[in-house]
Amino acid sequence: MDYKDYYQIMGVARGASQEEIKRAYRKLARKYHPDVSKEPNAEERFKELQEANEVLKDPEKRAAYDQLGARWKAGEEFRPPPDWGRDFEFSGGFAGGGEESDFSDFFASLFGAGSPFGRAGRAGGGPRPGHAPGGQDHFARIEISLEDAYRGGVHTIELKAPELQADGHVVVRSRALRVTIPAGIVEGQQIRLAGQGSGAVAGGRTGDLYLEVAFRPHPLFHVEGRDVTLTLPVAPWEAALGASVPVRTLGGPVDMRIPPGARAGQRLRLKGRGLPGPGGNAGDQYVVLKVVLPPADSPRARELYEQMRRELAFNPRADLERGR
Repeated sequence: MDYKDYYQIMGVARGASQEEIKRAYRKLARKYHPDVSKEPNAEERFKELQEANEVLKDPEKRAAYDQLGARWKAGEEFRPPPDWGRDFEFSGGFAGGGEESDFSDFFASLFGAGSPFGRAGRAGGGPRPGHAPGGQDHFARIEISLEDAYRGGVHTIELKAPELQADGHVVVRSRALRVTIPAGIVEGQQIRLAGQGSGAVAGGRTGDLYLEVAFRPHPLFHVEGRDVTLTLPVAPWEAALGASVPVRTLGGPVDMRIPPGARAGQRLRLKGRGLPGPGGNAGDQYVVLKVVLPPADSPRARELYEQMRRELAFNPRADLERGR
């Protein structure tokens, strides 16, 4: 999809105040409104203006959009970065619906129902029955290591939050929080920090902060729910004859028995070696075997390969030749 420069569409500088953005939108909306405009591309321009205004008029969406920086130019190919929305604190989501469907794929990828903004809008919050109006709940998406999810513990996180200044300009402030990560937390699970949202009017409650957890990419493990998968390189003789080999798990190395005649791609299970679960129902670790051939990089190694070729009646393409 194409990157959209909302500042260029609105004809304002990136450092424009909220009042300047409001004036620019009103001026251009009168010029391109389909009911009155005689411009040939009025309807398309008006739709672009509405989308740009939806983002730039909102300090939180604007600050999040500004995080993308100026690397992209209008018309260039764009995909949201993998860490889009990470560690960014905001007070609500664009929950989707008819208005979102009128905007571009670019907008939907950043602020639609499947984005951090859209998911936040479904997290809950709001005033409690019988209480005075409360402050807004806040939301953020954080990344933790798989090891931290396994062990749990107290960690310091830093969140960025937009703040509208008296002069109408938006700045991003940071704050650090001490957060308890429950052992065995899974991706998509939320941690609620009571009273860490917006303040409330007298007699109301302070909003809460919801942290949606994601895992950083791991160099060894792939995660699905509470189960983890590891690809394990094995030598041909270990696969053919069987062996006991050390295997890395989240809880430390263990010895695993490879059965004789094991095949490349075969999955072995280490029960209960995944992420911890409630009531002791931990996930499992799956080990996928990858047979690795030793290199024929010496006279002796080549001699051994030649000996196997002569003495082993082995045809790896036998099934293909039989038409299986």
